[in-house]
Amino acid sequence: MYICMCFGITDSAIRHAVEEKGVGNLRELREHLNVGSQCGKCIQMAQQIIDSTIIDESLFKEVC
Repeated sequence: MYICMCFGITDSAIRHAVEEKGVGNLRELREHLNVGSQCGKCIQMAQQIIDSTIIDESLFKEVC
């Protein structure tokens, strides 16, 4: 699903940045993908994806 229409950034690209590059907040995400640097409509959804990916990843690590 496209999150940032200005730059064509998908939810999977955001998850990948969090999981593989260690992105943990919008500032870091903007450095990697330019999310939220044009119109800003994607900021809230991008933050939710970052948060849910971090939570999912940390819960998975605790179980293993």
